[in-house]
Amino acid sequence: MANTGPLLRIFEVRVKPGCASTLLENFATTSAGVVKDNPENRGYFFGECVQGSDDTVMFVSVWSGLDAVKAHFGDDWESSYMPPGYEDLIDECSVRHFDMASGWHVKGL
Repeated sequence: MANTGPLLRIFEVRVKPGCASTLLENFATTSAGVVKDNPENRGYFFGECVQGSDDTVMFVSVWSGLDAVKAHFGDDWESSYMPPGYEDLIDECSVRHFDMASGWHVKGL
């Protein structure tokens, strides 16, 4: 299946106990800085789970397409990119990519 974009890159994290607020602060500064100046990045958002667990957070970036993600993150585009210090806050993490070409219906975008 060819990606025609937009594409969501979802970085999902199970944080170490007591580290969620610190990681969310890092998302607002460090993670945002990793993506925001790339012209193929269409935006980002982040937050924490509201159902049953306070140890899961995610950072989602929106890209023009898969080629943009590959160009930005290189050969390791399928791996989680973690800036220095993140490993001290994270128990487990994953990154997934979703092609939103046929299901993108967000008002104002």
